[in-house]
Order: sequence, then structure tokens, then C-alpha cells
Amino acid sequence: MLNGCRPAKMLRLVASLIVFVWPATHAGAQSAPSATNENSVTLYGGGRFGGSVTDSTNNSSIDLKNGSSFGLAVDIGLDRARQVEIFYSQQDTALTSGGAFSSQSGNAGLTLRNYHFGGTAFIDEIGSGAYVMGGIGGTTATPKGSGLSSETFFSGNLGVGWMVPLGRHAGLRFEARGYGIALRGSGALFCGGHSGCTVAIKGNGLFYGEVLAGVAARF
Repeated sequence: MLNGCRPAKMLRLVASLIVFVWPATHAGAQSAPSATNENSVTLYGGGRFGGSVTDSTNNSSIDLKNGSSFGLAVDIGLDRARQVEIFYSQQDTALTSGGAFSSQSGNAGLTLRNYHFGGTAFIDEIGSGAYVMGGIGGTTATPKGSGLSSETFFSGNLGVGWMVPLGRHAGLRFEARGYGIALRGSGALFCGGHSGCTVAIKGNGLFYGEVLAGVAARF
């Protein structure tokens, strides 16, 4: 578990970014309007790494397995530099531990789905160069075992990116995002029927990183 970090701090940073992105001001109206209100749809592929919690029964570490991920972003232009973003991402992963699970499997399969609403802010103009992004929403964790219940948590992401334009209507996006998931202190997760519960954890947050590359359609 990452001690000393609280998901509330990260979520406050995300909320601050959204407040910055949301107002559609026209302070740059005297400049050439070529990039005004540009929209885009981006399909991503990437990989996630890091993330751990503590097993409440024996204080051992339970880690998220590193692996590939994919995502989809819809960005709606506000002005020459800012966009509202609707972001979805997914990873098939597993909780791994030396002692929390059965000796036969050693892990518990899990699918993480993030549903976030936020925004992007380019340093110069939409469509080229560096930008920052963030969002808040929910993360659904679905275990792969039969009959086990899913869990949904409040979550957010922050990141930086670089966009390379490919003509007027396409582009490549490269991003690094950090995610924070607010946990509910302690308790059993992924329970169901006669199967019992998969794991019992304690902690306030789960944090992990992701690198992404995407192809954007711009319009």
C-alpha cells in the first residue's frame, strides 16, 4: 500500500484542473481562430504498472499485476487551448500475493474499467504539442470468478501528453496518466454465494500509472 498518499489530495487536483478547463472564455479571440473548438476522438493502447494494497488478515502486500490496457477519449473543444474530455479505459489484470490467495492460483483475476469526465489543456493550441489532462468519475472492478460481485469506487486521473498532428484531421497522442482509487478503509471485497470473499484489504487508496499511445480523429 502507498503510505502517506491520500486519494482526496489527487481528486482535489483533478477538480482544480476541471475548473480551469470548463469556462469557455474567449480571451484569445484576437488571435487567428484556426484551432477554435477543435474536437477529437482518440483510440488508445498502452500498459499499466504499479498499485498495491494491504491484506488486512496478515498485513502482506497485494499487488496489481502489470499489463496491457486500452482506452477511448472523446474531446469537445471549448476554445483554442481547452477541451472537455470523456474518457474510458480498461485493463485485464490480477491481484497477486504470496499468501492472500490459494496456493494453486496465487492470484485473483480482475478487470478494471474507468469512467472519467474531465478535460485537457494544451500549452499552446489544440492539436499540437504538450498538454495536461485530468478527470474524475468511477472505477468498476469486476472479478473473473463465477458468482462474485463487482465493486465500484470513486476515482480520478491526472496526466501529461504530447500530440503530433498528421494533417488537419488526424494526429498521434502520447500520454502518461496516474490514477487514484478511493478505497473504503478496510473490508472484504468480491464476495458471492458459497464462494465467500476473494480478499480482505485495508487502506485509503490504490494508485497506479499508465502510458498510452493513441490515434486521434480531429474535426
